[in-house]
Amino acid sequence: MNVNVFTIEKSSDKSLDTIANEYTKMISRFAKVEEIKIFNKHIASAQMIGAKEAKASYTKAYEPFLKGYNVALDVQGETLSSEQFSTIFNQDITVNFFIGGAFGFEEAFLGRTQKIISLSRLTYAHKIAKVVLFEQIYRGLCIKNNHPYHK
Repeated sequence: MNVNVFTIEKSSDKSLDTIANEYTKMISRFAKVEEIKIFNKHIASAQMIGAKEAKASYTKAYEPFLKGYNVALDVQGETLSSEQFSTIFNQDITVNFFIGGAFGFEEAFLGRTQKIISLSRLTYAHKIAKVVLFEQIYRGLCIKNNHPYHK
């Protein structure tokens, strides 16, 4: 199984990256995992113009990666328990998680994903959401593989 996490992220935070890297190491026991950070001049300038332009720039950046089983993280998405989240990994294929930029996703992009989830009804900073997602991916894979971490 391959798990990819795509983020719209222009800068890093060493302490949060350290935590995310710890989880990617643990996840690698169950699946090949990769984080793909996408930020470019087009996204930066679109975000300065407005929400519509920013969302369109996120779609353009993410579209080439819509292969396999695609999960978008969106505030309007379904809130899952950890057990429900773990069912995402029932497919032995590539699972792609897409974290939107500051303005979220276009409806057209969301319509091209297989699942839309919300980590919480709270709004998290992008970097915090990424760490929470990595922890839930690890937890979900532990549940799928009957590993005691979840208990």
